[in-house]
Amino acid sequence: MTRLSIKSFKAAGMAVAAALLATGGIAVHAEGRSPEYAAARAAGQVGEQQDGYLGVVGSQSQAVVAMVRDLNNKRRAVYTDGAAASKSTVQEYATATACRLLADTKPGEKYQAPDGSWQTRGASLPLRPSGCK
Repeated sequence: MTRLSIKSFKAAGMAVAAALLATGGIAVHAEGRSPEYAAARAAGQVGEQQDGYLGVVGSQSQAVVAMVRDLNNKRRAVYTDGAAASKSTVQEYATATACRLLADTKPGEKYQAPDGSWQTRGASLPLRPSGCK
């Protein structure tokens, strides 16, 4: 049996995450196509977190909180399937996916910086977890 190094393991997880996002991981990107989600994202009420899940920025309505909870449950299902396929943990898979999701934010959208603060994306890529390429 071949042993994978941590670096190889993370690279494999990132590759699977990218493949799922591009194809079968539609649930993660399709969420952004609902008018409610798009409006909340544009208004800075929600943002991408460093862990691959959405976060509520500040104090928001129960409707926004419920929407984020629902979308995160859908993400967790995608991450669980992806983790099983890549033989990684759900947390590792979600964090690898966060690299792509954070990079996909648009200028003006909110994201959570590694220090936990909410930032507004400018022209450059947002700060991402240390393992991102």
